[in-house]
Amino acid sequence: MKVIVLQHISIEDPGYIKDLMIKDGVELTTIELDEGQKIPTDLSKFDAMFCMGGPMDTWMEKDYPWLIQEKKAIKEFVISLKKPYLGFCLGCQLLGEVTGGKVVKSKNPEIGMLDIDFSENKKNDLLFSKFPEKIKSLQWHSYEVQELEKNNDIILIASSPETKYQIFKYKNHAYGIQFHIEIKKSTVSEWGCVPEYKSALEKQLGEGALDKFDKDSQVHMSSMNDYSKILYENFKKLVQ
Repeated sequence: MKVIVLQHISIEDPGYIKDLMIKDGVELTTIELDEGQKIPTDLSKFDAMFCMGGPMDTWMEKDYPWLIQEKKAIKEFVISLKKPYLGFCLGCQLLGEVTGGKVVKSKNPEIGMLDIDFSENKKNDLLFSKFPEKIKSLQWHSYEVQELEKNNDIILIASSPETKYQIFKYKNHAYGIQFHIEIKKSTVSEWGCVPEYKSALEKQLGEGALDKFDKDSQVHMSSMNDYSKILYENFKKLVQ
């Protein structure tokens, strides 16, 4: 299996799922967009695409001009080539934008270990049917996708009290996941070193929030890793 991974900051990679892919011998091609690496012109050679989070937002094309090419690549991969795609946080929002949605500032940022509620659509979904009705996962975002209901090919799979489109899929091969199910033990402390992330965290939860957030994430780490395993095993079936 050949997977292309689009990254926007080096510390935000596929995390625990990356470990599972490496163990499986998956051929990973990582494109570090923020460091000037270019997306290959021939995307047809890849079996799947992962698109990760980052400190920038989808509308910041003047500051991050590579976002323009990235959106074109995602659109080609998902809509033209119809190949499997998993987007986390920013990667979720980018999928939402290329499939007709609008990325807007959330009424209230979601930062912390928070609840995700699945809809009835989960029952027949290849990736998420085995998930419980409610899970806790790490949230760290201030923007979200809206207006996806205008696209009849979009199916809502999970929401939270603040964010409607926590998980959605385009047709049956491309998924946007607004939260971070892919994290591992070192994730929160590493992300806390990013000024934009730390600032958003302390603004939402107060000074010194990083240590508490890290401890909270460790409490739920085992279950999140279990969910990542289910997600990854089912995603492999989608690719095959």
